[in-house]
Amino acid sequence: MKIRFLGPMDVSDGTLFADVGAPKIRSLLATLLVRPRQVVPIDQLVDELWGDTPPKTATTQVHGYVLRLRRLLGDPDGHLLVTAAPGYRLMLGEDDTDAARFEALAGEGHRELREGRPERAAELLGEALALWRGPAFADVPQTAAVTAEAARLTEQRLTALDARIDADLERGRHTMLIGELQQLVEEHPLREQAWHRLMLALSRGGRQAEALRAFQRVRTILVDELGVEPGAALRELHQQVLAGEVESPAPVPALPPICQLPADVPDFTGRRAPLDALGELLAARSPDAPPPVAVISGGPGIGKSTLALHAARRAAPDFPDGQFYLDLAGTSPEPRDPAVLLAEVLHALGVTGAAVPDGLHARAALFRSLLADRRMLLVLDDAAHAEQARWLQPPTGSCAAIITSRAVLTDLPGARHIELDVLDAAEAHDLFTRIVGAERVAGEPEHAAAILRACGHLPLAIRIAAGKLLGRPAWSLRVLRERLEDESRRLSELRLGDLGVRASFDLSVRLLPADAVTALRLFGILGPQTVPGWVVGPLLGRADADDVLDALVDANLARLTTTDATGQPRYRLHDLLRAYAAEGAEEIPHEARRAAVGRLLATWLDLATRAADAMPPSLFRPPPGSAPRRRARADVERRAVADPVSWFGTERSVLLGAVRLAADWELAELAWELATVAGTYDDHHSRYEDWQRGHQLALAAVRRAGNRLGEAVLLRGLAQVQIYRDDFPAATANLRRAVELFRKVGDKLGEGLATAGLGTIHRVLEENEPALAHAKQALDLVTAAGDRHTEAQLLSAIGAIHLARDDHDAARTWFDDALALARRLGDEHREAVVLREMSALHEPSTALECLRRARDIFTALADDRCVAYTLVKSGQIHARRGERASAVPDLELAAEIFRRYGSRLDEAQCWELLGTFEAENGNPAGATRHLDQARKLWRSVGATGRIPG
Repeated sequence: MKIRFLGPMDVSDGTLFADVGAPKIRSLLATLLVRPRQVVPIDQLVDELWGDTPPKTATTQVHGYVLRLRRLLGDPDGHLLVTAAPGYRLMLGEDDTDAARFEALAGEGHRELREGRPERAAELLGEALALWRGPAFADVPQTAAVTAEAARLTEQRLTALDARIDADLERGRHTMLIGELQQLVEEHPLREQAWHRLMLALSRGGRQAEALRAFQRVRTILVDELGVEPGAALRELHQQVLAGEVESPAPVPALPPICQLPADVPDFTGRRAPLDALGELLAARSPDAPPPVAVISGGPGIGKSTLALHAARRAAPDFPDGQFYLDLAGTSPEPRDPAVLLAEVLHALGVTGAAVPDGLHARAALFRSLLADRRMLLVLDDAAHAEQARWLQPPTGSCAAIITSRAVLTDLPGARHIELDVLDAAEAHDLFTRIVGAERVAGEPEHAAAILRACGHLPLAIRIAAGKLLGRPAWSLRVLRERLEDESRRLSELRLGDLGVRASFDLSVRLLPADAVTALRLFGILGPQTVPGWVVGPLLGRADADDVLDALVDANLARLTTTDATGQPRYRLHDLLRAYAAEGAEEIPHEARRAAVGRLLATWLDLATRAADAMPPSLFRPPPGSAPRRRARADVERRAVADPVSWFGTERSVLLGAVRLAADWELAELAWELATVAGTYDDHHSRYEDWQRGHQLALAAVRRAGNRLGEAVLLRGLAQVQIYRDDFPAATANLRRAVELFRKVGDKLGEGLATAGLGTIHRVLEENEPALAHAKQALDLVTAAGDRHTEAQLLSAIGAIHLARDDHDAARTWFDDALALARRLGDEHREAVVLREMSALHEPSTALECLRRARDIFTALADDRCVAYTLVKSGQIHARRGERASAVPDLELAAEIFRRYGSRLDEAQCWELLGTFEAENGNPAGATRHLDQARKLWRSVGATGRIPG
């Protein structure tokens, strides 16, 4: 799509959607959209934009707006927005706007419903409705023409919604519809059809009394508002409900129990009174009563979440339909949106994709409807305020909720409030003993009691103190007692009089050396990722900062979470502490913070580059940029280089966070190099989401900075993800722009690689002549650039194109050259690719041996996608030889790999091959099943011409 106006208007230049900008430009575009493919005279555009009081320069301004709009659309030559006397014409294709896509999908959905296929109808209509992001032309000044078109589209939206609800009613989803329908009749109280559907859903769901009340309500509204009685259809349904003659609902598949509770803590101690109170509250619930809601509140470190989870674990058997756990992130800078949380719950309840309604109210209504007849427990952890939690409260007493919050949340009606205090003496002693060890505490009971008194029996303080002792087995308890009894060294959070977040952490920070305080604050701006400990060194500008990290760990401020696959300990700040640290970082001068971020990102870039260099050569290695690089410690570098696959797998989310950090701090060169350095790993391991997200984050940064090389490299990378996901138009646009940018900056290798990408698209689409022309052009560019690994790849690609043209002699020549060059370079990955592709030139036994060798190499390199392509070729050979025991497993495994990585065209080919094999071997049922799956996948990417008959 190029233009979206089912909601706020935005346009795409082929890469990203962007706001249109000025109101006049929005009005201009809207006027052209109302009359697609028609010439709109300039005089008429002036009238639409300024009405009766146009400025003298109105015509000139219209021309200027057209030029700006063309730039936004990526249409500098005016092929889409055409100059046509006496005005302009917007030449829209069938899929150029969300409205056209909506009308096409809705029309197909209506047809499926008429022809008795409600499942498919609901899917299509849901997909159509999901395109709406708000009212049509939501941010466009309302002229008569725009208002009329918006009204037409709105009516179509309501019609599609009615049809989708009818489809869901036909397939027995009555209960799930009730909440949505209740919201719909509130928004459109005079639409009798909506009331009819609500009454039908209520009655089929066994809620006849509510259906009758709905009839009485709509009758009152119609009589009061319009002075008329309900129509015949409503009156007839009313009589059917009274007589109990509404047909029984179709069975809805049962939802398996949902068990989301995290593990209980092994050393949970005490809290008998609040535990009993929670147990009594949950046990006393009744389906006919309001839902029991408990709010556990208290200061930081008091144990709210621990208590909530322990109580929920104990009560879990009484909630056989499941237990939800939701982190509301109330103490983070951005508490989670209730609408997003509701979508998460609905997904767990089986409502996915377009079936999740738009808007907070509609999602909450559906959530309540789905929980109405279920017995479920919700744990809502770390609520920011009552409003955030209110939307997630269950509807009936068959369910219950436990909420934790720093605040008391007294404005939650009917809630039972449990405010936690510190542990009593016995509970504090028990917790301390469980951590330190009974023998050690029994040897120094007086010192243990003194430590607990200094800790104020606050659970967090006790865990910090006991943790220090656990990590220092040579210490006596007396050593810690004397440190805590020294007023100048005691943590302020250990005082009973101050249990707030700041008080809980302030003295911990004051006890730290200055470097540790700075490290903690800088740590806080890195985000929520779990990071390796070496990052503290670059943040402080030191080669080694283990002593600083130890100080943070000893104070229980940085938490050691695990040791990763490369043997590195990993650390994380608690969310509350991270917010506290980030706030403290504001005291560090801006330039000092920027320098710290720059040092860390430069270290990540150097380390990732060395890890990438240790992997097999790849087409997606970025060219060297000008970003600064900083060497990591030798042991850190050694781990990354020794096992780069595990290293990249471990650091995936951290590297994405580094790209985001670089973009946030406007370090554009670092942003694009960090985003692209993982290209080899992302390609071999099909990490498309990481690949795309990192490139998009960096792309925005390089465009702001006017960095043409970075933009070119990022566009080429994004295009490759789009090729893998069968989005060839977007990939083509990005690659053409990349070729142009590489040419401008004089990068022949980059230009060659982008040109090769265009050839790949033609080859996938079986357009062999343009594929060959692009590949040879790319080879000339790459050869001139001196990149032998890429040269080997292109030799192989040209051989594959000749093979597709049935020119076997030419194919053999190109493949032989590619194989010889790959082996001369020691490029195992490229050798395996050539072996796989040239297997088609051999007789079956030799071909299978080539494929076995290729598969072994790809497996050793953990390149699943290339393994799958190899399996397809071996499966085809086995199928032609009638070897079912080998053909079917090869093709099924390949299809599963392609499905996992979203390669729908490749997966479709596997099912087509399996379907053909089953048909030829007397299994018509299996053939039909596999071919139907292939058809579905071809259709999903719009490749209808390739659907097997």
